[in-house]
Amino acid sequence: MGRPHALARRAELTDWFDKLPNHDMFVELKIDGVSFAARYENGTLVRGLTRGSGVAGEDITANLKTIPDIPQHLTGDYPQVIEVRGEVYMSRTDFLELNERSKKPFANPRNAAAGSLRQLDAGITAKRKLSAFGYTYGEISNRTWQTQSEFLHKLESWGFKTTLSWAHHAKSVADIENVYNDIMAHRAEIPFDIDGLVIKVNDIATQERLGARANSPRWEVAYKFPAARGITVLRDIIIQVGRTGVLTPVAELEPINIGGVVVSRATLHNADEIARLGIRIGDKIVVQRAGDVIPQIVGVAESAPNAPVYEFPTTCPVCGAAVVRESGAVARRCVNTLGCPAQRIGELEHFVSRHAFDIDGLGPRQLALFTERGWIKTPADIFTLVKKHGDAIKNMDGFGDKSVSNLEQSIESARKIDLHRFLYAIGIPDIGAVTAKLLAKKFGTLPAIRNATYAELIGVDGVGEIMANEIISFFADEHNKQIINDLLTEITVVDADKAAGTASGPLAGKRVVLTGTLASYTRDAAREILEQLGATVTSSVSPKTDIVLAGSDAGSKLQKATELGITIWSESDLEKLL
Repeated sequence: MGRPHALARRAELTDWFDKLPNHDMFVELKIDGVSFAARYENGTLVRGLTRGSGVAGEDITANLKTIPDIPQHLTGDYPQVIEVRGEVYMSRTDFLELNERSKKPFANPRNAAAGSLRQLDAGITAKRKLSAFGYTYGEISNRTWQTQSEFLHKLESWGFKTTLSWAHHAKSVADIENVYNDIMAHRAEIPFDIDGLVIKVNDIATQERLGARANSPRWEVAYKFPAARGITVLRDIIIQVGRTGVLTPVAELEPINIGGVVVSRATLHNADEIARLGIRIGDKIVVQRAGDVIPQIVGVAESAPNAPVYEFPTTCPVCGAAVVRESGAVARRCVNTLGCPAQRIGELEHFVSRHAFDIDGLGPRQLALFTERGWIKTPADIFTLVKKHGDAIKNMDGFGDKSVSNLEQSIESARKIDLHRFLYAIGIPDIGAVTAKLLAKKFGTLPAIRNATYAELIGVDGVGEIMANEIISFFADEHNKQIINDLLTEITVVDADKAAGTASGPLAGKRVVLTGTLASYTRDAAREILEQLGATVTSSVSPKTDIVLAGSDAGSKLQKATELGITIWSESDLEKLL
């Protein structure tokens, strides 16, 4: 059973509703969580999957057993075999508590739930305070209920929690709209994130007659909420300097509750965006959470009297060096590449990040402390940090024997790294994790990439003229050469298996682009699965793209794929292949 087809407008809802043979509807909340399937035999939980019918999906049995809302043994009158499907989520309160004690805070409750549910150590999952609702079923030995609403009552009698207390019956589109408006008005009071309603034909026999489309049931649709909005005051615009020297303006806002989340900052992207919006400090502005996650400024609600036009800085706010705008570029950049402290710390943060060397215990605060003392000047210094300065670190506030020991262990475990992770870590301009993998597969070794010609680089799928020149310039720079050579005395870069570039599998030779949000997989997990199936995953849609795998809220990439006539897959298409 696929996910419900998403609708955005009343006209679409009316069109779907009018075609139904039965207008007895059941309206439930659309939980913004992670789908699960729990198989019970003789009332005992025997297997749990992230999604699927027991054939496809990631086995999370041990993790599901740690969630109090998912019973290990059913109670009452239950079928001999049943697969209960539902949604694992994290309440806003538990999410905030988790982020307070996390070294790497999660962006939102859904990401926190997904990351917690896929932990290899079920003990970690148990500490994350996950919750769950049941809402439907898959395989079943016998069915004794006749309607969806009756099934939710059955779930509760078996020991599951459901959204029954928020659910409503509806007989018309007007009834559905009334439920929609009521839930929207009280959305912030619901203790967990939702992103719309799911409207289902209540009668199970009618559901079975209607069947399903290629990737979604015909008897249910998701009626999604618009992005949550609010009006607040723009207090200030501050400038952040990133690892590449790019100056990013960030709006400081009068804190406002939008959809149950307090928003006090929003990115303004660049100087052109500030001019386009026409915003000035002191204005009342409209803010929305795009995709219910990322705060963004939509426009001006009320201009502040006599507020001056914002002047973008011409010097770096961190080091005072000149700021330039390169020809054809939107971003302004600090020219002090080697001497700007913000760029140095940004580069080091990138170097130790999850997709790079993945060194725990070296967050922004620690890196700032160690660079201020001159203990870390280049990436190679990280690998001698504890040996040279371990005793001094133990005496610093917030550190001790245990934390220094953990840091040392994390550093030591990072001394051996795969080629693609190394390429990503060293911060070549415009080279992200996907392109780093493509380069590693094509060339196999670091020396081969360092000595690659323009013609060889441009021959790599996904590498254009600008990227090729950036790679050549990066490895030709004397400072970068010294940085890399010093680093190679401390670490080992593992060569890539060039044969992986010609992998066999059902997607061998196919170029695939991911876009939107998938219900059952993180972006990294989906990319890994596609690559195991033989595909080359790229970041942009072009005439060379074979397939676009589109999740919910897919945007311009999906539109471009449609215009080019490229094959578009839903998540269920991937699951069928698996």
